[in-house]
Amino acid sequence: MPRSLIVSALLLASLSSLSAASSVVLPFSNLSQDKNLDWIGESIAEMIHDAASGEGLLVLDRSDRTEAYTRLGIRPYALLTRASVVKIGDELDAYHVVYGSFEVTRQTAPAKSTIIIRARVLDLRRLRQSDELTESGLLEDLAALQNRLCYRTLVELLPDARLDEQAFLAKRTRTRIDALEYYVRGLLAADPAAKHRFFTQAARLDANFSPPCFQLGLYHWDQDAFREAALWFQRVRPTDPHYREANFYLGICKYRVADYTAAEQAFELVASTVPLNEVYNNLGAAQMRRNPSLALDSFLKALEGDQSDPDYQFNAGYALWKTGSFDVAAERFRAVLDRVPSDEQAISLLGRCLKKEPARPGDARTEGLERIKEQYQEAAFLQLKSIFEKK
Repeated sequence: MPRSLIVSALLLASLSSLSAASSVVLPFSNLSQDKNLDWIGESIAEMIHDAASGEGLLVLDRSDRTEAYTRLGIRPYALLTRASVVKIGDELDAYHVVYGSFEVTRQTAPAKSTIIIRARVLDLRRLRQSDELTESGLLEDLAALQNRLCYRTLVELLPDARLDEQAFLAKRTRTRIDALEYYVRGLLAADPAAKHRFFTQAARLDANFSPPCFQLGLYHWDQDAFREAALWFQRVRPTDPHYREANFYLGICKYRVADYTAAEQAFELVASTVPLNEVYNNLGAAQMRRNPSLALDSFLKALEGDQSDPDYQFNAGYALWKTGSFDVAAERFRAVLDRVPSDEQAISLLGRCLKKEPARPGDARTEGLERIKEQYQEAAFLQLKSIFEKK
């Protein structure tokens, strides 16, 4: 898809909601007597959510549906009627709703306990519901059962796509059930310390299970512990739907600890598949420390995507000033001041441009002024990309 088309589409998307083309996966109802198993309903929903997101679908996150449940007075994990499912879908303005139930039969020998999962996909545009999708087996094989259910759900959500079942299942890890439980309990925990404890245990139990690694990266990111965060983000697997997002944050972590080569590599990896403005901007920031001329190209790509953003204007002006293009740089700094008249750095650099003062290596007042973006918005891009590819 041409970048000019991406830019126009993203600008349009910023003015209108995209939720009407979204899907939502509801927590599966727990039909067992043991309410301590509610986490399984969340686990099934989370895995389907991640599988659908990984295929480029825009899927509403858990906070969206939690708010809808609260507004409608619906208890999570309770058995839902079709009317309730429609009501939730309408509340969230979703096209598709995935929902279902599970039931665990406990055995004296825990390894022999069984589970049956039933799922349906409701298309609210056509008012059509799929046949019941059923998976059953040993409870300890929950991850494998979820993976098969994910594939069958995707077939319903993407009827025109040619999904290879073996290829899909091959890239899905067979996660230990105890690691899966700790991970989901971490997602559900409200206390950050409890989240950290659950995610750490999940990562310890299954080294190949990368979702808790992503969450631990975010935990340390929130603490500004960039070295620790980077170690966790690096463990996120390429098959994980958060892989690009993990590399976006990894790039910022590496930038913050002055490993600019590693930061540049991380941002380049993301930009190769998701050419977002914030990615090009941060790529330019990493390049700025080694090659301002190379950085300018990245900054201009970010600016092309959103000329209203003062940070993109500033970074382009900063790189232009660094390379001696004083008049063009001055235009960019004026554009910053049109939006943020009190921006002291833009005022100072505009003055230097007007005086034709070149950059002086080592000058603490003008070194390292490039501006980083910390918000990553991939979902809208992937949905728009899917729309244009279909057209």
